Amino acid sequence: MVGSGPGGLQLSYSLTRLGIEHAVLSDDPAPGGMFRRWPVFQRMLSWTKPFTGVDQHERAYERFDWNSLLADQAPNRAVMPALMDGTSYFPSRPEMQKGLETFAERTGIRVRYGCRWESTKVVPSPARGGGQGGGPEFVLTTSDGEYRAPVVVFAVGVAQPYRPPIPGLDQVPHYGDFRPVETYKDKRVFIVGKQNSGFEIATGLLPWARQLVLASPSPTKLSVNTHTLVGVRARYVQPYEDAALAGGVVLLDTTIEEVKKDGTGYVVRTRNAAGEELSVPADDVIAATGFLTPLRDLPALGVATFGQSRLPAQTPFWESATVPGIFFAGTITQGAAGLKKHGIPSNSGAVQGHRYNARVLARHLAETRFGIPATRERLDVASLLPYLLEQVSHGPELWHQRAYLARVISLDRDTGISDDGIVPLQSFLDSAGGDAVAATLESNGQGNPYPVFYVRTDGAVAEHALAPHPMLDFTGRDYQDELRARLEPVLSRAASPA
Repeated sequence: MVGSGPGGLQLSYSLTRLGIEHAVLSDDPAPGGMFRRWPVFQRMLSWTKPFTGVDQHERAYERFDWNSLLADQAPNRAVMPALMDGTSYFPSRPEMQKGLETFAERTGIRVRYGCRWESTKVVPSPARGGGQGGGPEFVLTTSDGEYRAPVVVFAVGVAQPYRPPIPGLDQVPHYGDFRPVETYKDKRVFIVGKQNSGFEIATGLLPWARQLVLASPSPTKLSVNTHTLVGVRARYVQPYEDAALAGGVVLLDTTIEEVKKDGTGYVVRTRNAAGEELSVPADDVIAATGFLTPLRDLPALGVATFGQSRLPAQTPFWESATVPGIFFAGTITQGAAGLKKHGIPSNSGAVQGHRYNARVLARHLAETRFGIPATRERLDVASLLPYLLEQVSHGPELWHQRAYLARVISLDRDTGISDDGIVPLQSFLDSAGGDAVAATLESNGQGNPYPVFYVRTDGAVAEHALAPHPMLDFTGRDYQDELRARLEPVLSRAASPA
């Protein structure tokens, strides 16, 4: 595996717990990945609430702690709260870095640091048949020599600065090159990009810059309006309000045609949807234009990518859709789009989402590649309904990965009822199998999340959505009665072992 950010650390921990030997390589000097450098204003977007009424070492607390990695042992859970200074429930960047370092140290994760992945090739595997039709292996050339394995996982983040091919934009600083704020004092600053990174910079410059201009072709969306993580997060909304109230911020829905040096400053030429051009003089220009996935030579091996960030196309279990045996972990797993119901993507781009992907991936690799079967807990009919409603009320996997991960229960007339654990919802819907129920939470971008149960009977799947609840509690009698009615056809066919 390549990478020692949160995705790599979580997968390594999960593989170790399953008894799967593996090597972790990292070009960094210590754990943390991109959190050793960014965000530039040193405060995370994801929160960790210290006081929730839930014990911090309980699984249910993960719903409120978006930053700690997952552990089976209570002392290694909820690492972040104890490291935060209490001034904010958004950890600082150094606190986040310290949390990842602490998790790696406590759990004994072994990483070969300072080892740079340089190239990749595919070779036949003599031990697995070799030759035509035999199993391939991957050889990673690194600064410390070659590593060979039948399965390789890349958890290298989406951290390579991206600049669109706009004339002159390559001559201005990128988000990652941001200077000290005082150097922007009393200046007009033009920010190319209106996503979170652009608004983060604008928020930090509000007390310093004379005027801020943010521009991109698409109108700004706000997370408080989409009811999801799609859009600019609430922490960065102040520049939006300043623009709405005609303060010191201007938002332009426009393309950037050219950035041209003009004396000690710049002139940015823009064009709106009506074809009207506007040239804006600026003292400074910053490209908040996003990042690429640093895949090196993987596309040359056949790994298909898509989109501006060049994310690898992936199966529901985060395997390359075009090169079997290459998997991904961490923020790259957002390349597995899932169903995108109501147009809402997964939360796999953030720690609170992809940490669960890593746990599911480890189990998937154990079962399909290393012959280690998962333990499946048996349930009886009486406990099934309360269990399912408890999962949609408090299960952190379902809360953080809505309409993406599901709790699956198999119902077999011969063997009874068993908990198949957390799986990608798309995988459940695409696969054949016996009678089963998949429990998820979903959002439609208009209000509170609500439970949805997918019931498979004789190979056909029916979708049942329950109503949202103002207090987000789906364990009441009305929910039990409705769920019982929805599940009755499949429950009546399943045995309940003594």
